[in-house]
Amino acid sequence: MPTRGLYVGRFQPFHLGHLEAIKGILEEVEELVVVIGSAQYSHTKGNPYTAGERLVMIRNALEEAKVDFGRVWVVPVPDVHLHMMWVSAVEGYTPKFQIVYTNEPLTKRLFMEAGYKIKNIPFFERQFYSSTLVREKMLLDESWKTLVPKSVADFVAEIDGVSRLRDLNRTDKA
Repeated sequence: MPTRGLYVGRFQPFHLGHLEAIKGILEEVEELVVVIGSAQYSHTKGNPYTAGERLVMIRNALEEAKVDFGRVWVVPVPDVHLHMMWVSAVEGYTPKFQIVYTNEPLTKRLFMEAGYKIKNIPFFERQFYSSTLVREKMLLDESWKTLVPKSVADFVAEIDGVSRLRDLNRTDKA
């Protein structure tokens, strides 16, 4: 069985930091499972895009970056809202993996307690590359397209994703 890593994110939206993380992880493992977390959420201020839209963003960005699709699995996984069940839920939705790549403390703890090897992901210019920052720039009509792969910016335009985020920000106080 190939060495397979796991990388969980919400990708709201997928940005250049995510892309650099995936490329870096693929230097260490033969295959990578990219989990689109909180897959059931969309159309909220913090989760404006659907799991399907996020899947398209990731696929387009990986294709644009010439990442070998034969080495990457992209799997949407809904939240279960029970920490003791979350690792089992991820295992049920994904191919088997041996290493979990994360910087998120709860994710680290849960997978460590389940017996997985954990590796930190080197942050790629974190002060610039965060989905929260990208969404904030979209809301303020500031330059955000340089923070995401061109294919992601094009896709967000195609689905009118900035207008959606602005509309949701007016109506959703969550």
